[in-house]
Amino acid sequence: MFKSGFIGIIGRPNVGKSTLLNAVMGEKIAITTHKPQTTRNRIMGIKNLPDVQMIFLDTPGIHKASTPLNRSMVKAATDTFGNADILLLLVEATAGVHREDLFIIKSFENAKLPVVLIINKIDVIEKKLLLPMIDQFRQLYHFVDIIPISALAGDGISIVLDAVRDLLPEGPPLFPDDMITDRSERFIAAEMIREKITMLMHQEIPYVTAVMVESFKEDEAKNLIRIQATINVEKDSQKGIIIGKKGAMLKQIGTEARLDMEKFFAARIFLELFVRVQKDWTHNKKMLEEFGYAGKS
Repeated sequence: MFKSGFIGIIGRPNVGKSTLLNAVMGEKIAITTHKPQTTRNRIMGIKNLPDVQMIFLDTPGIHKASTPLNRSMVKAATDTFGNADILLLLVEATAGVHREDLFIIKSFENAKLPVVLIINKIDVIEKKLLLPMIDQFRQLYHFVDIIPISALAGDGISIVLDAVRDLLPEGPPLFPDDMITDRSERFIAAEMIREKITMLMHQEIPYVTAVMVESFKEDEAKNLIRIQATINVEKDSQKGIIIGKKGAMLKQIGTEARLDMEKFFAARIFLELFVRVQKDWTHNKKMLEEFGYAGKS
């Protein structure tokens, strides 16, 4: 008996959804930072085991969005309700029952899918606080299971996988067994660059940055990949901040991204970065579509 299906990982911003995806996959396929709204697109991770194929869907944080970019991010998350067999609602142990958790629970009341509550970051709270929190969530919704974990430490991940296996329907594999994500190499490279920008930059810079890989050329004989990418921002002043004094910041972004790429692609990377101003792109529908943030689920 083989099982397969889609598992949507949902939750408010910055509760650890991408960290959970990376933990269940056993390798990094989604970028993670300490800042909210790092994830902008739905990212698929395909976990292949002898008796099951689990297709995890990491989603942007669900929140009350006000800008076109943020609305497209929330749509990418809520569209998952219609594509999944199971939902994993990730909440943060340190926050208790957050008002945005209530907003999400209300949004999937009509989804008619089994929902597992995952309480993350249990390693940073006192254990005596966990049981009252579980009782509070039990009163809010009929979760099929409640699992405390620490995605960062890897605690409880095997329990999550066992729960998912039990809930998935019977069915054949939906993807080849050597495939771990549906995202292209260009997308992953662009995300790795954006992760470094998000970690190194402050204030509004991470939220007005879009990275496009313009060229991705492999030289198998030399085990070398040549990548050219453009970092798009909204203002000239933001361009100056990303480039930095004598190009120092851009060089640091490139160096750190290149090291991550070399680990992921198992090849030497030659990375060239450029910075371009696209005025008010976060409010421009055409540019949002060009950068992959509109009209996609």
